[in-house]
Parts: sequence; C-alpha cells; structure tokens
Amino acid sequence: MRIAAPTALLLLLQAVSGAATPDRDGDTQQLPLIAGPSRGPQQQQQRQPNVVFILTDDQDVHLSSLDYMPLVKKHLLDQGTNFKKHYATTAVCCPSRVTLWTGKFAHNTNVTDVMPPYGGYPKFLSQGYNDNYFPVWLQEAGYNTYYTGKLFNAHTVENYNSPPPGGFTGSDFLLDPHTYDYLNSTFQRNGQEPRSYEGQYSTDILAEKAYGLLDEAVDAGKPFFLVAAPIAPHANVVMKGSPNGSNDIHSVYFTEPVPAERHKHLFKDEKVPRTANFNPEKPSGANWIRELPQQNSTNVEYNDHFYRQRLRALQAVDELVEGLVERLEKHGLLEDTYVVYSSDNGFHIGQHRLQPGKSCGYEEDVNVPLIVRGPGVAAGYVADGVTTTHADLAPTFFDLLDIPARADFDGSAIPVEKEKFEEVKLAGRRREHAGIEYWGFAMGEGIYNRNPLEHNTYKAIRLSGLGYNLYYSVWCNNEHELYDMNTDPGQLHNLLSSSSTIQSTPSLAAGHPADKVAARLDALLLVLKTCAAETCQQPWRQIHPDGSVESLEDALEPRYDTYYEDKHAARVEYSYCANGFIEDAEGPTWQANGRPFGYGYEELRAGARWEDWV
Repeated sequence: MRIAAPTALLLLLQAVSGAATPDRDGDTQQLPLIAGPSRGPQQQQQRQPNVVFILTDDQDVHLSSLDYMPLVKKHLLDQGTNFKKHYATTAVCCPSRVTLWTGKFAHNTNVTDVMPPYGGYPKFLSQGYNDNYFPVWLQEAGYNTYYTGKLFNAHTVENYNSPPPGGFTGSDFLLDPHTYDYLNSTFQRNGQEPRSYEGQYSTDILAEKAYGLLDEAVDAGKPFFLVAAPIAPHANVVMKGSPNGSNDIHSVYFTEPVPAERHKHLFKDEKVPRTANFNPEKPSGANWIRELPQQNSTNVEYNDHFYRQRLRALQAVDELVEGLVERLEKHGLLEDTYVVYSSDNGFHIGQHRLQPGKSCGYEEDVNVPLIVRGPGVAAGYVADGVTTTHADLAPTFFDLLDIPARADFDGSAIPVEKEKFEEVKLAGRRREHAGIEYWGFAMGEGIYNRNPLEHNTYKAIRLSGLGYNLYYSVWCNNEHELYDMNTDPGQLHNLLSSSSTIQSTPSLAAGHPADKVAARLDALLLVLKTCAAETCQQPWRQIHPDGSVESLEDALEPRYDTYYEDKHAARVEYSYCANGFIEDAEGPTWQANGRPFGYGYEELRAGARWEDWV
C-alpha cells in the first residue's frame, strides 16, 4: 500500500526549497501560456506546447522496474506511447547526458567519462558546449527553460558558478560531492550559494523544487521546457575525496539506493528476475566479463536486496510524476504539454555474473525507458520496430516544438504520433540500428568486487529489422561478439567466440552464416564509430552511395558477398585500449570526406577516396 508524505513534511519541504509556491488550495487562476488577452477554446488549442521531462538515473527496462511504478503506468503508459527499442548510446551518466543535450554521439562531443580528464562538467565546458547546447537553443527559440536535479557529474560546490550552466531561466541543481547522497544532498538555486539538506530525502526535496519551478514557468506566461532529474534509482554514493572532480575511484563509496522512509517496507519478497543470463553456470560475454566468477549465495542475496532498494527508491519518483501531471492539469496545461520519461542509461544486477552496475553494451545497460504523452500522441500504444537513441531526443524535442532541426545533429526526430510511426515502419524507411560506444573502466556498485576493471572500451551496434535481431561489438582488445537475440535474448552464446561449443556455423538472419552477417555489421560499425550528422542517420549510404542498400536485409544479398569478404578491407580494430577518445587508439576509421570500406589501414591513413577504389 502506498503511503503519502505527511502534509507537515510537504509544507516543510516547500519552505526549505526556496521555490515560489503560488496558491496551492486549488484557486490558482489559469494563466494563458503566452502573455496576452484571454483565449477562447479554439485559441487555446493553438498555444505553443510545453515539455516536462522526467530523467531518472540508471533505470532499467529489462529488470522490470516500470512494473512497480503504478503512477507512471496510470499517467504515462496508459495515456501515452511507450517506445520499446530506445537506446542509450553510452552506458554511463555524463557522456549519455551530453549526447542527450547536444544531439551528438560521445565520439563527437569528446565527453566520454564521468570525471576529468575525459568527462564531467569541466570537460563539457572545455569543449565549448555551455553556450551551444539544448537549453540555449530553446531560449533562442523563445522558450523559458527550467531544470532541477542532476545535470552532469563533476558539477560541484566549488565549480558551480565558474561558469554556471548556460541557458536556464530557473534552476536548482544537485551538486557533487553530495549528488548521490540520498539523505545529505546539496542543491544550488540560480546564482545563489549551495544549500545542504542533511537528513531530508533527496527526491522529495527535488519534487517540491520541480513544483515550484513549474509554478514559476506558468507565472511567466511563456512556453516552457522543464526538466526534473532525480538520482533514483542510482546507488547511494559518499564521496570522501575532493568535490572538484578529481576523486580517486577508491575514495568513492557505493552502497544500495536509499528509499524514503514511507517506502522502505515495500517489495520485501522481490528478487532480481531469474532470466537465463542471471548468474549463469557457465561464463558468458567477452574480454574481462568472461573471466568473472559465479556469485555465491551470499552475494546473490545481497544483490536481491540491492534490487529491492532500487524499486523502493523509484516510488518517490512515481509520486513525482503524478505530482507534475496533477499540477499541469490544475493549471489547464496538461493537454498542451508533452510529458516525457526516460533514463540516462540502464542497469544490470547479476546478468553475465556482473555485480550491480552499468557500462556494458548488453541489453540491460543500453535499452532504456522512453515514454511520451502529449498532443497527438496515442494513448496506451507500444511503439516497436523502429530503433531510436538518446541522440534523437534533442531533434525530437525540436520537432515537437516546431523548431527547425540543426544540421549538426547526429540523431533525427522520432515520429511520436502513432500514424507517423506506423507509416515509417511500414514504408520500409525504418531505422534499424543504434550505435553504442564506451571508453574507460567498469566497476561494481554494491559491496562486492568493486575493483575498477580496465579495458572496458568498445564499439557496438544494436540492430533490429525484419527477420533479425542482433548485437555486434568489437572490444579494445579486438575480441568480437555477435548474438542472435531472437534465439539468445540473454546474449549468452557469442557466435564469433573461438571457444564456442557450437559445432557448425550458425545461421542468422534468414539462414546467413554468422561470418557473413558479421562482415556487414563490421562495415556498418566502421562508419558509425566516427560518423557525424547525416552519416550517422544514413550509414548504409556511405557504404553504398548509389542507395541500393538501406538495411542489413539489402546488404545480405549475394551480389555483395565479394565486396564484404574482401580480405584487404579495413575492419574495426583498436591500436590499444584507451580510457578516452584518443585518435591513435581508435584504429581505422571511415570519415565523411570519402575514406571508404574496402581499404586497409595504411590506405585509410593516406586518405584514399571512394571513387579511386570503385
């Protein structure tokens, strides 16, 4: 049974939030979205839409967390569209969030880690994005912008104002070193000094700040974009080092998430779903993952507890969603507002013998929620069959708000209306790929085996089309993986493993051998690993400029066998493992200036062109 926060606590939180709180007795006057005279019903339908975006931290799809959020179901899933094949392009917080707010892959932003020197807020600043990213562009288009919660890692009590994040009309940011400390958070409102909320629950504080910012947005009488970014269900983290982003990983103490007091008794019998890839008897995966020992019963019991704590921590987020929807309805703005729900990356607990965490390219870590409710969006619809990524969110928001797309977006707008989505799917103009990339290390986030694991750098493709459902990756030690996820959804049987127990060459994608499929996917990955703008949106056009190939299904036609089997062709391979995007480590690349698949590494370095080859 759900227990609402006591009224006295809510009033206290309102008082400490520092946010404006207009009349909350239900008597708030409905204000027009754009300042001006009163509007009749027909005029109100023509108002510019708003967006409220709830962005959680580390929320899974495949561990069923959404099944435990009845208010998200009531207000978003039942009233909106659930995009089933939505992917984070980098399975860790800061690079993923920078991709989300720029529409560019991490290999183009060069923000590839959570902390300096390769990532975090200082890296975001040094790359010149603070005056050239999503909230700035929205303000230039006439929108007010509001944000509360976690923005980027290494955004701290020391650097929060040097300079402050650009582009926000109103803000109340969580700051390191207390961003992930559920009962000892620090927020910083607009240009004011940071304020500590020791002993108070982080998501509840954030909720009241979000409600206050929503009231401010309504009072301003302009179209608005509001982000509420709670830390749940991220692990609880205590940083013992410097807050300036130079923490040694061993000075950062991770434990399971902390729920609000009113939710700590829930789900006492729940366990991590016992899928085939949960703590398997035989090792799986590649690189360092294949060397992991099977977890003992004590370890598994703790990880079940970690799982329950995640579900409990999400209950306050569930209440936040309802609170925002109810306030939008009270202001008369719900029908004019897109409410969007997503997470920066996914999460694993026990799959492939992994301790709680993310950072891998497997489905649990990269397939994330995306739910949209709003004008013209179908209620209760499950959108499947078109692959989308976080690089598409900025273009999608632009499209929803009728703002012209930027030429440098790596992603493209998602068709959120059911009719448009079905049209794209049925007309064969579907996009079937998601490019996935990662640099650096991985680590467990519970109390077991937290040693950072190096050489977790990889490039990957998640690809789903008519008759095939595949994952292909190349690690920085040049191990390859290929999984047919129609028959192996847990990604347990690497079809390219030299130690595979499969005796005969497996058939994938309408009976094609694994090596044949891998050759096509390697060419596609060679394009995607350094793509930009249109190259990312239509990578097959780089391999086949005549337009004859627009999908893996096309590329698998026998007439292309000789081309893809060329022994002198450039392949995806690393020169060495690096913890960030270092050009010398990346190996052969395909660049938009005409460097083609079909050349060896030296020819690529020399800049040979497509027309010279054909």
